Amino acid sequence: MALLGSISSSLSGMKVAQAQLEIVSNNIANVDTEGYTRKTASQSALVAAGSTMGVKLGNTQRTVDEGLLKSFLSSNALTSSLSTQYEYMSRLDNLMGSTEAGNSVAANVSMLQSAFETFSTNVTSAAARYSLLSEAQNLTSKLNYLSSNIQTLRGDADMEINDSVGNINSLLNSIKELNTDIVKYTVLNRDGVANLQDQRDTALRELSTYLDITYYTRDSGEVVIQTTSGVMLLDNEVHELSHSALAQVGADNSYDSGNIQGIYVDGKDVTKELRGGSIGGLIEIRDETLPSLQSQLDELAYVLYNQINTVHNQGTAYPSMPSELTGSATFIGNSATGEYNQQIRLDSGDVRFIVFDADGNQVATASLAGEIGFTEGTLSDMMTSLQNWMQSPDGGNLANAEVYMNGNGHLVISTGDSDYTISIMDEVSSTPGSGQENATISFDVNGDGIYDTTEKGFADFFGLNDFFTTSKTDYIYDSKVIGATASVGVNAPTTWSFSDSVNGLNYGSITITRSMTMQDIADQINNNPDLNTHLKASLVSNGDGYMLRIESLEGAQLEIAETAGGGVLEKLDMQTSNCGYAAVIGVRDDICENANLIAAGTPDFDANKGAYVINGASNNIANQMAGAFTSTQAFKQSGDMAQTTTTISNYASTFVGNVASLTNTAQSSFEYQTALTEAISYKEAQTSGVDLDEELSQMIIFQQSYAACAQVFTASREVLDILLGLV
Repeated sequence: MALLGSISSSLSGMKVAQAQLEIVSNNIANVDTEGYTRKTASQSALVAAGSTMGVKLGNTQRTVDEGLLKSFLSSNALTSSLSTQYEYMSRLDNLMGSTEAGNSVAANVSMLQSAFETFSTNVTSAAARYSLLSEAQNLTSKLNYLSSNIQTLRGDADMEINDSVGNINSLLNSIKELNTDIVKYTVLNRDGVANLQDQRDTALRELSTYLDITYYTRDSGEVVIQTTSGVMLLDNEVHELSHSALAQVGADNSYDSGNIQGIYVDGKDVTKELRGGSIGGLIEIRDETLPSLQSQLDELAYVLYNQINTVHNQGTAYPSMPSELTGSATFIGNSATGEYNQQIRLDSGDVRFIVFDADGNQVATASLAGEIGFTEGTLSDMMTSLQNWMQSPDGGNLANAEVYMNGNGHLVISTGDSDYTISIMDEVSSTPGSGQENATISFDVNGDGIYDTTEKGFADFFGLNDFFTTSKTDYIYDSKVIGATASVGVNAPTTWSFSDSVNGLNYGSITITRSMTMQDIADQINNNPDLNTHLKASLVSNGDGYMLRIESLEGAQLEIAETAGGGVLEKLDMQTSNCGYAAVIGVRDDICENANLIAAGTPDFDANKGAYVINGASNNIANQMAGAFTSTQAFKQSGDMAQTTTTISNYASTFVGNVASLTNTAQSSFEYQTALTEAISYKEAQTSGVDLDEELSQMIIFQQSYAACAQVFTASREVLDILLGLV
C-alpha cells in the first residue's frame, strides 16, 4: 500500500508542477500584455481517510494591490481631465496669434489706435482714411474669428461629451457582463476568474479616463461603481448616462440658462457632480473656461463699439455727407396704430439740425427745443415736429423730407432729395454756435409716463451715425456679478414691467420685495404665466458669482422698466447684455464701401455769415476717437477678469495674456499629473506585473519539482514491477 501511495503522490506532484509551469508560461507570455496581472496558485496536501495522498492545486489567483489600483483610477481621471483642458487651450492659443507677429487681437487694437492717431493729424488724406478703415476691418474680423472659434471649441467639447457618454455606457455594460461571468465562475468553482477580473480592471481603467469613479467589491465578486460624488453607475443594473449635444453653440448658449443640455442619470441632471475624467475637463472647458474668455472678448468689443460710436455720432461725415440717416437703436411701437408712445424729454442742452446743399452751403438750421419747439412728448410727437420743420417752407423747405421709424423700429431722418444733406450735433443751448456738448435726454422705455433712463447725445441715443455696427438684437439683459443667495434689499416693494418688439408694451410684470434673491426674481419670471411663454430667467455663472440673465424667448428687442418702488435695476446694474458682441461687431456697411463717410469733425459756426460751414480739415471728432484708446475706460467683470479701469489696448493685451497663462497652467498641471500617474502605475506594475527573472526562477523550481516527482514515480513503479515479478 505504501508503494501505491508513493505512486499517487508522485503523480499528483507531477500534475501540480505541470499546472504551475503552465501558469508561469502564461505569465512570461503576457509580460507585455496591457492589463495582465501576475498569476499564482497555492498548493496544499491531498488527504484521504486521514492519509496524505499527494498535493492539490488551488484556484489561480491574481497579485493585485487594490489600494494602488484605486489610487491609479483617481489619478488617471485627473490626468485625463487636465489633458483635455490642455488640448483645448492649446488649440485656442494657436488661434490667438502673437503680438510679435502682429496678428493677435492686442496687436490689431494697437494698429487701429495708430491708424486713428494718424487720421486725426491728417483728416484730408485719403490714404489715412482707407488705412483706418482697413485696420478697423482687421480688428473686427479678428474679434469675429476668435469668437467663432471659441464657440466652435465649445461645440466640439459638447459633441465630445456626447460621444463619451456613449463610450461610458458601453463600458458599464461590458463590466456588468464581466460581473455576471465572475459571479458564475466563482459559484461553480471554475478556473478563469482571475483573467475575467483582469478584463474588468482594464475596463475600469478605461472608464476612469472618462469619469472620476470609485468602486467596491461585494462578497459575490461583482463590483459596484459610482462617481466620487456618489452618482451610482453600476449596481446590479447599469445606470446609463444620457446627453444630447447642441447642433451649434453660440455665446448666448449656456448650461446655466438651459440652452445646453445637461448630463442625466436616471432622469437626474448630474452635470455639476461630474468633476474628473475627460468629461469633467470638457464640462469645465465648455461651461467655465471658454465662456469666461468669450465674455472678456465681448467686453472688449462692446467697450470699443460704445466708445467709438459715442464720439462718431457727434460728427458729420465729409466729403460724403449723407442725405439720409438711419439709426441702429430699436424702439417698440404700437403694432395696431404704428404709434410710438414712449415719452422723450430734452433735459439740458439742445439738438441742432443743419441742412446743406450739394455745395456744402447751409440751407436751413434749427434746434429741437428752439425753432422746432419740441422739449417733451412722445417719440411720435418728436418725429412729427422734426418732419414738419424739414418740410416747411420756413424751415428746411424739403417737400419730400421724412422722419419715421422703419420696419425694424429704427429712426430714419431723410431729406428726400440727394442734393441736400443733413447734419446733427448737440450744443450747449439753442443759440447757434453756442458750443458743442452732448444733450441730456430722459426716456420712458415702456410708455407709462415715467422716465426710466437718462441718455447723453441725441444721435448716439438713436445710433444715427455709428462707426461700428452689430446685427445683434438686445434681447438679453444681464445683471452685475453678485452672490446667488444675496438678497436684493430694496426699501420698498418694486415692480418690474416687461415690453418687447413682438408682444408690445407692458405685457407682464413682477413684484420684488426686500428679502428676495436673484434666484427668487428668476423664479418669479419663470412661474408667471403672462411672462414664461415670452421670457426666461436664469442665474449664469460668471467668475466668482452669478449674473441674473433675462432673455426673450422670441429673440425680440427687450425693455425692462421699474413702474413702482425703485432702485433694483440700478442696484443690480441690469443692462442690455454684451453677450456675443465680438461675434457680430463690424464696420458700418456703407463706410466699408466709402471711407469718406467716416466723420472727422463737425460744422463750424461762422459768426460773420451767421451760418454753419463745412471745414474739411476739422478734426475734433477724429481727435476724440483717437483719445478713446489712450483714456481709461470702465470694463465690467468678465469671467475670471475682475472689474477694472484701463485702456482698450491694455485690456486687449491682458486678454491675450490670460489665454497664454491658462494654456501654460494647463500644460504644467497636466505634465505634473501625468508624472504622478506614471509613478503610481510603475509602483502598481512592481506589485502586480510580471518579473521575468522571478518567473524564470519559479520555472526552474517547478521543473525540478516535476523531475523529482517523476523520479519517485519511476522508482516506485520499478519496485512494484519487481514485487509483481516475484509473485
